[in-house]
Amino acid sequence: MSEEIKFDPIPQLVTELSLPARGIVAVIELLGEGNTVPFIARYRKEVTGALDEVQIRAIQERHTYLVEFEKRREAVLKSIEEQGKLTDELRKKILECTTKTALEDIYLPYKPKRRTRAIIAREKGLQPLADLILAQSRDGSPEIDAAAFISEEKGVADIEAALQGARDIVAETVAENAEVRAMVRRVYAEDGILVSEVMPDKKDEPTKFMQYYDFRERVRDIPSHRFLAIRRGERENVLSVHVEVDVEGTVKRIEGMQNLNPSSPWAAQFAAAIDDGYRRLIASSVETDTRVDLKMRSDNDAVNVFANNMRNLLMAAPLGGRPVVGIDPGIRTGCKCVAVDATGKFLDTVTVYISRTEGQAYSQAEVDFLRFLRKYKPVVIAIGNGTHGRETEAFARHVLKAAAIEDVVVLPVNESGASVYSASDIAREEFPDLDLTIRGAISIARRLQDPLAELVKIDPKSIGVGQYQHDVHQPLLSGKLDEVVEDCVNSVGVELNTASAPLLARVAGIGPNLAKKIVEYREANGAFNGRTQLKKVPGLGPRTFEQAAGFIRIRGAKNPLDASAVHPERYELVAQISKDMKVALDDLVGNIKLADSININAYVSDKVGLLTLRDIVEELKKPGRDPRQEFEMPSFRDDVHSMEDLKMGMELEGIVTNVANFGAFVDVGVHQDGLVHVSELSDRFVKDPAEVVKVGDKIKVRVLEVDLVRKRISLSAKKEGTGAMPQRRAPGEGEHPATGGSPQRRNDRGAKKEPSREEGFSNNPFAKLKR
Repeated sequence: MSEEIKFDPIPQLVTELSLPARGIVAVIELLGEGNTVPFIARYRKEVTGALDEVQIRAIQERHTYLVEFEKRREAVLKSIEEQGKLTDELRKKILECTTKTALEDIYLPYKPKRRTRAIIAREKGLQPLADLILAQSRDGSPEIDAAAFISEEKGVADIEAALQGARDIVAETVAENAEVRAMVRRVYAEDGILVSEVMPDKKDEPTKFMQYYDFRERVRDIPSHRFLAIRRGERENVLSVHVEVDVEGTVKRIEGMQNLNPSSPWAAQFAAAIDDGYRRLIASSVETDTRVDLKMRSDNDAVNVFANNMRNLLMAAPLGGRPVVGIDPGIRTGCKCVAVDATGKFLDTVTVYISRTEGQAYSQAEVDFLRFLRKYKPVVIAIGNGTHGRETEAFARHVLKAAAIEDVVVLPVNESGASVYSASDIAREEFPDLDLTIRGAISIARRLQDPLAELVKIDPKSIGVGQYQHDVHQPLLSGKLDEVVEDCVNSVGVELNTASAPLLARVAGIGPNLAKKIVEYREANGAFNGRTQLKKVPGLGPRTFEQAAGFIRIRGAKNPLDASAVHPERYELVAQISKDMKVALDDLVGNIKLADSININAYVSDKVGLLTLRDIVEELKKPGRDPRQEFEMPSFRDDVHSMEDLKMGMELEGIVTNVANFGAFVDVGVHQDGLVHVSELSDRFVKDPAEVVKVGDKIKVRVLEVDLVRKRISLSAKKEGTGAMPQRRAPGEGEHPATGGSPQRRNDRGAKKEPSREEGFSNNPFAKLKR
């Protein structure tokens, strides 16, 4: 590339992201120095202008794209220049490109390629004849002029062969014209119709894709969940899919762009070449690109839905440090009950058999369970919400009532992913001598105490709060979910002396290997007495300490700031504030009145600004405050246990388990999530369900329709009388976002009778418990 041209992505980033140039430059520099996103967002606000994690990651993503794009532009310019074909006009076009697609379209004629029909025709000496067609002269005769190119030696047998070869050259020339390709792309993107049809051998076969057997929708309008469902049907050889456009109209537009002259004797040859170029060389490649773009758009939409749901699930209200009994329900194999203390430490287990068909066994189960409760005195009995969950809840409540125990709460808990955790390396390391189902019961109890701390041990994709998560680009999904988990963990903070290695691994700057070393150090040397002791962990250097320290909490440490989000780099400043106020540091930390009286303007310097000082004051008021909400208990109707118990018009309270583009799924306690279609979410118009509900919300719903055959429940969150007939689901709406089927509960021991919980929807009972 010429020396006078210097690549500067900042102006484009400013325009695209609508962020100040100063902040963008600062973020790029900080990231380049190895700083993590959570650290930059929390502790470098003055430098960035208080940009948050989302904005910082947007800068990171787009900057990476633009840098890679610039490298590709330089490679293209170099390649064309080496061919001796780089004109000033062509250089200008390339430098004005803003997308990779446009750049590759310009480069296409100069790109090394396999032997094409046009290349073979040129080798036969037919380029001059092709030039006559392209020139659209008013003179000459195609047949007469073509006769001069007949050559047995070159393999041009006759006039038609000469004209065919010339048309091949013209067709490729037209097909490689960047303006023509850009126009065709616009046609496909703006006017294209996605068409899906059933494969002939599946026509009479009922499948979950029946609604797409004869389906048409504009490319620009089709929502992500619908396209992903259609794509899955195509992948399973049930559907045939293509993008339909007005071929004749598009070809006419190309003829106009190429200045086809109908009065020229060469017009028919040119028109035939244009038609061939479009159908053979442009249409298929542009259709493929259009579908790739549609897939990328759908993937991004689906990943964002998953990420929002995941964030809400991870940030759900924790019960906190209270003893819990967790139960993994089971009838045939028995209910596995475990007791964990206030820190989540496993204490004991017992198995009870609650089948009422065996009276003696049931009576013994009552005795054993009551003895277990009295021994470990839980505040809550946490019961997995899968198959037999409601029966187990009824059993637990019966035992409590019979024993007149009123201060213990029975609570259904999201068990999605529990079986995945139970069989994981993490679970085997934690509990090498315990059965899988007992590990699952421990996970159920712990995720009630602190959903974030427990769910980080499970692959986010196994928690199942997304739509079609198995159909999207997996690196994109994994990357986005990792970002969500990282943001949530660092937003809440991690208690250093009780955190597991998987939780510590999510702290900014630490990672899995160092997390294990921290746990090993803790086990060998006892509890950490302060943040600075982290520096003694092998492999944990100054840079890592800087990134991680502010997100670590040590309650009961000698320095009270170690339990807060005040970064150690500001301890000296806080000590000075304390000294100036003539109060002990211990008296200042946690004292709202004293913290409010701090004159922060007096401490502004080149290193510390008002933004950081305000954060420090807030931490001094409530050190180590948890941003999550209080815990509140959901309640299901006692007379509703299965779909058969539901009646039209029945009012229920439920928990939002998943939010998709077309509505929200709600657990009403019947082992089958019901759908509140987007049109039934509110009395006002709702475009995006995420505007009004999120995973974990407790909402009141009314039953509109129950389909026992297809196991579907239609619900409404509107006030009674505002809804009409049950909303008809559009194709693909209400289908299992992960599997295309209905959302199902995990059956006993995790065996799959229907699509598993890990693949699909899940409940989130982490709504709040008011004691």
